Amino acid sequence: MYTKSTSKVVKERREYNTWVANETLEDYSLRYAPRSFRKWSEFLVANTALGGTSFLALEAIGGSLLLSYGFANSFWAILLVGGIIFLSGIPIAYYAAKYNIDIDLLTRGAGFGYIGSTITSLIYASFTFIFFALEAAIMAQALQLYFHLPLALGYILCSVIIIPIVFYGITLINQLQLWTQPIWLGLMITPFLFIINKEPEAISNWVNFAGNSPSGAAFHPILFGAAATVSFSLIAQIGEQVDYLRFLPEKQEHNRVQWWLAVILAGPGWIFFGTAKQLGGAFLASLSINHGISATHAKEPIQMYLTGFADVFADPRVVLSVATLFVLVSQIKINVTNAYAGSLAWSNFFSRLTHSHPGRVVWLIFNVSIALMLMEFGVFETLDIVLGLYSNVAIAWIGAVVADLVINKPLGISPSYIEFKRAYLYNFNPVGFGSMVIASIISIIAFVGCLGAYAQAYAPFLAMGIAFVLSPIIAIATKGKYYIARQNVYRSQKIDPRTLIPCSICEQKYEPADTAYCPVYDGAICSLCCSLDARCHDGCKTNDDDIGSLTLAIARTVFSKKFSPQLGVRLVRFIGIFLLLLGIAAVVFGLVYYHSILKSPTFPINSSADFLGVLLELYAPLSVLIGMGTWLLVLSEESRELAEAELDRQNLQLQQEIEERQRVEEAMQLLTSELEHRVEDRTKELSEAIGSLKQTQVQLIQTEKMSSLGQLVAGVAHEINNPVNFIYGNLVHVGTYTQDLLNLIELYRKYYPDPEPEIHQEEEAIDLEFLMEDLPNILSSLKVGAERIQKIVISLRNFSRMDEANLKPVNIHDGIDSTLMILQARLKARPDRPAINVIKEYGDLPEVECYAGQLNQVFMNILSNAIDAIEEKLLDLSQMEVSQSVSTIKIQTEIDRNCYAKITIADNAKGIPPEVQKRLFDPFFTTKPVGKGTGMGLSISFQVVKEIHNGILKCNSEMGKGTEFIIEIPIDQKAVKA
Repeated sequence: MYTKSTSKVVKERREYNTWVANETLEDYSLRYAPRSFRKWSEFLVANTALGGTSFLALEAIGGSLLLSYGFANSFWAILLVGGIIFLSGIPIAYYAAKYNIDIDLLTRGAGFGYIGSTITSLIYASFTFIFFALEAAIMAQALQLYFHLPLALGYILCSVIIIPIVFYGITLINQLQLWTQPIWLGLMITPFLFIINKEPEAISNWVNFAGNSPSGAAFHPILFGAAATVSFSLIAQIGEQVDYLRFLPEKQEHNRVQWWLAVILAGPGWIFFGTAKQLGGAFLASLSINHGISATHAKEPIQMYLTGFADVFADPRVVLSVATLFVLVSQIKINVTNAYAGSLAWSNFFSRLTHSHPGRVVWLIFNVSIALMLMEFGVFETLDIVLGLYSNVAIAWIGAVVADLVINKPLGISPSYIEFKRAYLYNFNPVGFGSMVIASIISIIAFVGCLGAYAQAYAPFLAMGIAFVLSPIIAIATKGKYYIARQNVYRSQKIDPRTLIPCSICEQKYEPADTAYCPVYDGAICSLCCSLDARCHDGCKTNDDDIGSLTLAIARTVFSKKFSPQLGVRLVRFIGIFLLLLGIAAVVFGLVYYHSILKSPTFPINSSADFLGVLLELYAPLSVLIGMGTWLLVLSEESRELAEAELDRQNLQLQQEIEERQRVEEAMQLLTSELEHRVEDRTKELSEAIGSLKQTQVQLIQTEKMSSLGQLVAGVAHEINNPVNFIYGNLVHVGTYTQDLLNLIELYRKYYPDPEPEIHQEEEAIDLEFLMEDLPNILSSLKVGAERIQKIVISLRNFSRMDEANLKPVNIHDGIDSTLMILQARLKARPDRPAINVIKEYGDLPEVECYAGQLNQVFMNILSNAIDAIEEKLLDLSQMEVSQSVSTIKIQTEIDRNCYAKITIADNAKGIPPEVQKRLFDPFFTTKPVGKGTGMGLSISFQVVKEIHNGILKCNSEMGKGTEFIIEIPIDQKAVKA
């Protein structure tokens, strides 16, 4: 619930940088990768991810370890660390691929919190530019050897050529990795095959290589730990792998095997290649030494592969060309990955600090620029120092993440899913963040030698072990309180994950996994808009996570009786920032001292002490400057907050004034509206009265008409019925008498075959033979005619229903049949047209409660109009077309909506124009010529169906196809009225 502020935050559409809006360039940095963007196959994604394992820094690390610590220490360190990296990478790769998020978003939801993961983004970004610098330096060494290009210029060239490729993100990187993979694999494996064939003793030389190790080629626990420290720096490479794995398609039954293979091989499986390449680098370094290469250059990959390709090609120029090509391909493959991953890491880091996202491409250039600066400072010469120090923090980070995924989540201490959106996370979660900080501090103290030689050698193991153990301990101690700040509304509603939800800020549509409900803006908000918003001040969450409240609480506790609360807050902020900056400066000075003095074997002790004194003398005034800068930063930040608070107050006052004016305007509008409504109501009442009067007139006319017609029809039917019954009843006797007379004549002919001439003449005169044959036929025809008259009389009585004037159940079908009987003369064929076919599709209707006479009149009106429409259609046709045409009226009945009888009467005439359909049921509206229609038939029918029977009468018509009228009336009128 939104409780932090009573002021309303006005929504305003976020204007994006052109690069940010183009996801082909942006690759959904800062957010989840949606289904619409995951368009690549498992193989292509895995191939792209594995393309990052081409980096020759692995060979350089292997060679450096061999030269520094000998075979046994470097070999077992590489294998052990490789196994640990593989095991730690499995849960990270699985969760990243399952939830389609990068390493930063995974870290957020795995115990670090929204701001807490910012530190890990910086660690990860450092990993990318450090290794970018190492890889570009290796490439520059190859260019120097082949083209004699100075290293300084080579560093620039090797950095700049990466930017255009990474500019278009994974779309172009996919293609690059796909096409270069066969070349890289072939060139990497070929030298080893030829070396083993031509120089089998090289393996023995490698196994017995001592390098600079005090223990020679034998194993030494301290040297083993030191070697493992450098190799451990590769643990952060899993972050680059999942940057690509997040684009895997969704796991389903049909792709389950491919999906798991891609996750394992391209996720933690990268270390298989990494371990092999480190061992291969160590092997090539020993081979280079045996071929006369100095120890300084033997750890350079270009020198390693020059030695290797020398066994493949006889011509030195070919060897140099192929080795250079291999180095260039390998380094471009890895540095596009380093640069891409770094752009994502810096985007995440600065978006949370500045609430601004100028685009991934900006941070791509920033990352490459830092790497270029490191190269110019000679990062390759201090490879073991840089990686050894860095590995302690990286291992603590990965150890805390893995512990949360494999211990806390299965135990139910942390949520089973990964929640990465700012709206639902605390800024800091002590589980992961606290574990990483404590483990990093202890391991760095051990690494610099403060805890003894063994602790120094095994500092990375301390970092991982402490982080891995502390994570569940802190989670249990805090009861998992700091994982989720508030409930995810969309998750609890179980919305279809394929649904697209519009963001109320940027107005673009996103999947539910990428959106949150924002009570400040009172609507959905995408994860990017949520990350970049600086105006809401986390109003959706409680004060437990407010850093300002925490600072104020510390200030009140420490300075409660000595300073004002505001000054206390300033002091707390100053101390925190000042100590952080002092620590960073101390680390920088310590590295300079460590690299320049302690690592220089020719530097005298006194000079070392003097140099340390100079550093301390520089550090002291720098501390003062840092303090002044920190105080100015605190004051400027406080001024900004005060200005923002004042602006919020002014905005609130302005909003209140606007709301007050809006209320006055609404009151005026309401008064005006009320007056308009009164006029409209009076006008409506008058219109309704006039309409009611017209309807009453129509009903009176109809009632009188129906009454007169009914009485007339009933009277005629009654008068006709008596003589017809008399005739029909006597026809039986006449037939009997006639047959008797005919039989008597036959007897006379039998016994008096020769009558008198006069009788014979009379027989001929009256044509006795024909008379005896035709008289029975005449009597039969008279009987048929009498029966026909009886049926007509019954139809007239059924149609008029004078004996059923009240509401009562009747058989609807009888009424329809009676109407058709009356209209039979109009349906029969005529000289100018064929007969009109009536198709009856009667359903199983029960008796319907209705006013049968009035309903029959409705049938009469609709059927008469249908016949008129068909005859009008035939008038427009030629005689031949008329003779070939088939005219039909189709009548269907069925039960609709369980309690309604539905009667559909359709014709195949030419249809009713749309403008006529609108006025079809208006009184006195007709399209027929004068004298042929009054316009009352359908109007009366509409009133009979709707008002008398509480039913529905509607018309559907399409020009050229015909018209259908649909009548729906309740089967039980009492049930409808109830």
